[in-house]
Amino acid sequence: MKRQDFRFFHRLRVRWAEVDMQKIVFNAHYLMYFDTAIADYWRAIGLPYEAAMEHLEGDLYVKKAVVEFHASARADDQIDVAMRCARIGTSSMQFVCAIFRGDQLLITGELIYVFADPRTQTSRPVPPVLRGILEDYEAGRSVVELVQGEWAALGADAARVRTEVFIQEQAIPMEIEWDEADATALHAVVRNRLGQPLATGRLLTEAPGVGRIGRMAVIRVMRGTQRGADVLKALLAAAWARGDQEVVLSAQRSAAGFYARLGFEERGPDFEEAGIAHVEMVRRR
Repeated sequence: MKRQDFRFFHRLRVRWAEVDMQKIVFNAHYLMYFDTAIADYWRAIGLPYEAAMEHLEGDLYVKKAVVEFHASARADDQIDVAMRCARIGTSSMQFVCAIFRGDQLLITGELIYVFADPRTQTSRPVPPVLRGILEDYEAGRSVVELVQGEWAALGADAARVRTEVFIQEQAIPMEIEWDEADATALHAVVRNRLGQPLATGRLLTEAPGVGRIGRMAVIRVMRGTQRGADVLKALLAAAWARGDQEVVLSAQRSAAGFYARLGFEERGPDFEEAGIAHVEMVRRR
């Protein structure tokens, strides 16, 4: 089994608490690594697990777990946990797992999950939409969609994400979050195959030739999956297409690094907005 057999990898560093006196990982921890990686696999395919399973009216239960040892991971190793959905049956799905240190294969494994009714834990057929998501992801096809448009078309989805992130999570007052600019802005929303919105943002005109991106939000479980970057890139492309030469935004200080990685530069001192530290950032064409 080689790295090129997989397209999904979860990276982690082995902690000292996970090793024995020989400084090698306790055997049982490898199953924990697989479990951590499978949680990120669901994020990679655009499915916030709890909300997705509620929508699908089912849940997944481990039927079988197999671990085969080839070499040991050691304290402070940086390892990659690879996952691949290898087979989908009527009600079950098989994941092939592997752990690598660089190109060296350390561990292989197999996880069998059964899709079942959460109330009775009796098996049910894997829903066609879930089957399609898994098959398309493993084939390298997109499993989410990014749409752009006016508030009339996208407002419900954008509002759902912004309510969860800004109002519920960050405790920003409703009267600050909602404004008249939504009616004239270009909105972008990322949705998964279940129609659930995952991320959003909007583009306004700040001045002739200057765009302003704002209300960038990604639901908590989807952060780190590039959904926010997808929204930002789409809004930047729209700004350049309409002739803007500069795009500005007010970044929460904690997110400044995210915007810097996508070409934005800080401009001016920090300031506070809605009780949260911000900094103005700009990107020129």
